[in-house]
Amino acid sequence: MRSALAVLAALAALSACAAPERHSEPAASQPEPRWAAVRVTATPVPLGIEAPAGLRYAGGIALTSPDTSRLHGLSDLRVGTDGRLVAVSDDGDLFEAKLALDAQGQLVGLSDARIKPLTGETGAALQGKAEGDAEGLAVLADGRTLVSFERDHRVLVYPAGGGRPVRGPIPDVRMGDNEGLEALAAWPAKGADAYLAGAEDGRTFVCRLSGACAPVDLGAAPSGFGLVAADMEGPEPLLLYRAWDPVRGSRIRLKAGGRELLSLERPASVDNFEAMSAVRGDGGTRIYLLSDDNFSDGQRTLLLALDWAQ
Repeated sequence: MRSALAVLAALAALSACAAPERHSEPAASQPEPRWAAVRVTATPVPLGIEAPAGLRYAGGIALTSPDTSRLHGLSDLRVGTDGRLVAVSDDGDLFEAKLALDAQGQLVGLSDARIKPLTGETGAALQGKAEGDAEGLAVLADGRTLVSFERDHRVLVYPAGGGRPVRGPIPDVRMGDNEGLEALAAWPAKGADAYLAGAEDGRTFVCRLSGACAPVDLGAAPSGFGLVAADMEGPEPLLLYRAWDPVRGSRIRLKAGGRELLSLERPASVDNFEAMSAVRGDGGTRIYLLSDDNFSDGQRTLLLALDWAQ
C-alpha cells in the first residue's frame, strides 16, 4: 500500500553494472536475471528530535544512486548479524548491500550494493505491478527467503541456494488490491518454517510452509494507522505502523510487545517508512527503519538506525 503521493514507475530490469530493460520474449526462454552492481550515495540525516527514552539514534542516511533508476520503492528489509542488508521493492526488484559503520558504530553508508529483478515461478523476471508489487520480506533460519506480494496476493518462497520460487501458504481472507500482506517475518518460536503474515488492516496470522495459516491476536493497531512491518525473532513482537494524511504527512508508530517504543512525525526525519528489521546483540537491539519513496521527487529513501537498550 502506497501513500497518496505515490508516483508509480513501470518495471525495468537489469544488466551487468546498470539497470537494464526487461525483455519481452516468452518467459520460458528468459535466462535468470543477473545481479547488477550499483553505486549508492548516502547523505547523512539527523533524527530531528530527541530520541525517546530507551532508544539512541545511531545514524541515518538518505539513499540515491547515480547508476540506476531502480533504487526506489523499497518496501521491506532484513539485516543480518554480518551487516548485510536485503530489501525488496514494490516494483519487483531485490536489493542487497553491506552496511557501513564508523568507529563509533554509527550508520554512515552502504557498500557492495547490487540489484536484480525478482523472479516468478517460471524463473523469469516479474513483469508489471500486477506481478511485482512486493511488500514483505522474511528470511528463515535455513536460508529460504519469503516475499509477499499484493494485487496478486501471494507469498513466494525462494530456495536458499537460488532457483525458482514456489508458493507458500497465505491467509484465506479477502484483501484489497492495494492492501495486502505488508508485514512478513520469520517466527522461529512457532516453528522452523513458521512466519507472521500481517495485512495492512491489522489482521495477523501465523503461517507454516508445512501447513496453513491461522489468525493470531497481536493487539489492535493505533487508530488511523496501518500495519506495515514486523520482526518476530525476539522475546516480544516488534510491529511497525504507518499513517499519512495531506496535513500531517507521514507518521509512524513502533510497538514492542504491545507498548509504544517509538513515534515519529514532523519535525522528525520521517517519510513513508514501511520496512523494519531488528538485529540483536549482547548490548541490546539495533532497529533499522527504511522508507519507500514511491518513486516521488518529493520523498526520500531514508535508512535510520536506533539502538534499543532492553
